[in-house]
Amino acid sequence: MSERFDELVRLMAKLRAPDGCAWDRKQTHDSLKPYLVEEAYEVLETIDRKDTEGLREELGDLFLQVLFHAQIGTEAGTFTIDEVMQHLAGKLVRRHPHVFGDSQKGGDPPHADEVLARWEQIKHEERQQTGRPDSHLDGVPKTLPALLRAFQIQARAGRAGFDWPQVSHVMEKVEEELRELREAMAPGSQETSPAGTTEANSERQDRIESELGDVLFAFVNLARFIKVNPEEALRKAVNRFTDRFQYIEAQAASAGRTLEEMTLEEMDALWEEAKRKQAPHRTGSDSGP
Repeated sequence: MSERFDELVRLMAKLRAPDGCAWDRKQTHDSLKPYLVEEAYEVLETIDRKDTEGLREELGDLFLQVLFHAQIGTEAGTFTIDEVMQHLAGKLVRRHPHVFGDSQKGGDPPHADEVLARWEQIKHEERQQTGRPDSHLDGVPKTLPALLRAFQIQARAGRAGFDWPQVSHVMEKVEEELRELREAMAPGSQETSPAGTTEANSERQDRIESELGDVLFAFVNLARFIKVNPEEALRKAVNRFTDRFQYIEAQAASAGRTLEEMTLEEMDALWEEAKRKQAPHRTGSDSGP
């Protein structure tokens, strides 16, 4: 290990020592979970901004979380940072036989899809060796954002052969789910419940929620077929909306007005202006509010 790495490990141990930092000493694996998620998303934000300096800093903050958990493991006697790295190195070698093994010597290197299929097969074999219940959907954390989890679940099922033959069938499924959502939303779509109107309204709302979930799930499948990460696409769409909305706020403030004092037509005109300023090279139109 490098001197810099060793220094970081020592610093983390010092922070957790009896004469270290009171805040650091009280942390646990559970208490650190929000910070791990937060740091990961801050890394994503710097990548979106193409902020190399910021990325360097945020990757350091994310790496701190690894050191933190490893130090807690060391103190508990469960695992050390050395064991974390040893496990990772073994996994990288084991799951890349086309790089570190003899299977591909003398032949053409495998394509990315072939590598991914082999990766999944190796993971499947590893799970069988441990005696754990095995499923093609294992390894997709339930704590992932729902959109990203749907994407990963569908990808795993697809690699197992449970998939649509072509994108036109996915589009038909999207349209089918939209029709079912419209039917659920239509007035009088839910018969009056014997228990009364309140229960009937609750059942209707449950059906609408279920159908909307199916619509979102179908759109995620479409995203997968056209090779778009839906989590990334939605996150960037939210960023664009935020930038444009804040532009409207800034323009209103410079005119001494609040948004509540503006008409929707005035705000929409500023929205279109923000779009032109934000990405003049783009064509087409995005929907406003």
